[in-house]
Amino acid sequence: MSLRPFLALALSLGLAACGGSISLGFGHYDDDAPNVSLVVSPTSAARGDTLRLVAAASDDYAVVVVEFYRVDPGGTTLLGSDRAPPYQFDTVVPAGAGASLQYVARAVDDAGQRTDSAAAVVVVTP
Repeated sequence: MSLRPFLALALSLGLAACGGSISLGFGHYDDDAPNVSLVVSPTSAARGDTLRLVAAASDDYAVVVVEFYRVDPGGTTLLGSDRAPPYQFDTVVPAGAGASLQYVARAVDDAGQRTDSAAAVVVVTP
């Protein structure tokens, strides 16, 4: 009778007891959050004008969605999303907009990690 099965069991129990683990190398581990940047065109617009939001997003595995938000005084408003590059969304400058607007893109990867871009600013002209 071979002692190998008992030795393997003892080693496994010993590793489990000390917080160790055995990895068989199946699947993948997504450890990096996505990267995202946002540009808006034009950067100066009147109320009612159309703006194009374009995000560049990347990840060590996969970006599954990029969401586009307008930053309002009371919080953020989800405007829309795009699941495939080029990640872009068209929106209209609201009639009640103040002197400027801010927009943010949020990239979400296949592990559910999220990263927000820096805000892109649009100056609202009269």
